[in-house]
Amino acid sequence: MLALIQRVSHARVAVDGETVGEIGPGLLALVGVEPGDGDAQVARMCDRLLGYRVFADARGRMNLGLADTGGGLLLVSQFTLAADTGSGMRPGFSTAAPPDAAEPVFNRLVAACRARNAGVETGRFGAHMEVSLVNDGPVTFLLRA
Repeated sequence: MLALIQRVSHARVAVDGETVGEIGPGLLALVGVEPGDGDAQVARMCDRLLGYRVFADARGRMNLGLADTGGGLLLVSQFTLAADTGSGMRPGFSTAAPPDAAEPVFNRLVAACRARNAGVETGRFGAHMEVSLVNDGPVTFLLRA
């Protein structure tokens, strides 16, 4: 499981012009599910998303995680993160979990994060989404579970 996280001052995701998820300050996480991902990866990614220290403390150092700040978390499924880009000029997707396997894993991640943080929003799995954000920093990291 992969998550490209961005510290944001605002982020939103829309489907067919309708906002389906929106947060203020917090993290936008684009999540890619790989074959074989299961409960262990969900638990680890949840811990990392809520605890990864990318927010400034009183001294201006990145010492606080989302759980410390009470910020929002916008989870957006993105199978292209798991693409094979090692050769050629076109990505291969055999390294990404197929939708019927990825969706329940993604949903378990959403449920795990919501159980520990009330401010969790999502996109819509499998839909064509428009994601907009204001990256704060910019601060962007790629996490693996």
